[in-house]
Amino acid sequence: MPNYLGLDGFRFGWVAAWIDEHGDHGFDYSPGLTRLLAMPHARAMIDMPIGLKPSGYRICDLRARALVGAAVFLGARRDLWKFPDMATANRHYWEHEGKGKGVSAQLWNIRDKIRDVDEIMTPARQAKIGEAHPELIFWNLAGRARLAKKTSSEGREQRIALLERCGFTRLPKWLTQRHGTGIGRDDLIDACACAIAARDSKQRVGGEETDPRGLRMEINY
Repeated sequence: MPNYLGLDGFRFGWVAAWIDEHGDHGFDYSPGLTRLLAMPHARAMIDMPIGLKPSGYRICDLRARALVGAAVFLGARRDLWKFPDMATANRHYWEHEGKGKGVSAQLWNIRDKIRDVDEIMTPARQAKIGEAHPELIFWNLAGRARLAKKTSSEGREQRIALLERCGFTRLPKWLTQRHGTGIGRDDLIDACACAIAARDSKQRVGGEETDPRGLRMEINY
């Protein structure tokens, strides 16, 4: 049966969760994306920007942020890697795009992961590999209601319960097995959410914009 794959970055690489149409499911991790994306899959979703503007904010990020708040990071741009530090990047963006149009520390800290995805993506690959955002997925699964913060015990329990309902019944056990791998609790939870979106998603924000390489800028949920 077809597998549906969800991926998220963590400190030492990438974690992938998969689920098939019969509900069988598992997870794996690797320093790089290549081996994980070589796993058979009908569709994959990744919690990382796909399609990067040369300047300004992506429409899909602005729309997603309006729905689920600051969990959506703004400012993913194609030239992000040329700057030696975040302060230099923000001085450049403020000077050329306006005060407040910089990048957050959260986005800056995942810039290498953004580049990892950008390096392997093509318009053709986008037919099977899409961008998703876990908080949009959870918002949709919860009947379009915002959950408690994912860093709180209540918020974590809400997200795990939604994923169990969608078929990830082994997730609580996995969360006890990840110790020593470097995989964060939220990273594994978010990878599972992306797998659910790969299997079930028919909705998105954005899609009108393409970047200079022809990649659509859209977030599936």
